[in-house]
Amino acid sequence: MSIIGVIIAGIIIGLLGRLLLPGSQPIGLLVTVLVGIAGTLIGWWIAGLFGIEDTSGVDWWRWIISVVVAVILVAIVAGVMGRNQRRA
Repeated sequence: MSIIGVIIAGIIIGLLGRLLLPGSQPIGLLVTVLVGIAGTLIGWWIAGLFGIEDTSGVDWWRWIISVVVAVILVAIVAGVMGRNQRRA
């Protein structure tokens, strides 16, 4: 996947991860996109560990793993950033 593809996928995955997480998150759009990019890359790496390779169609399992990773990362980042905002 090209760098442009990773950025576009990261935007979509990050927004999906944030949407699927209940409640409001104290993180901005840029952080959401960065978390989405990280979720995409980590999700694709995990999918590779399970032997999910490129197919001629849509790699649904790879995308599902990426969304799950993004939800986890959004929760972690929101928790850390929310905790830092309460201290200030």
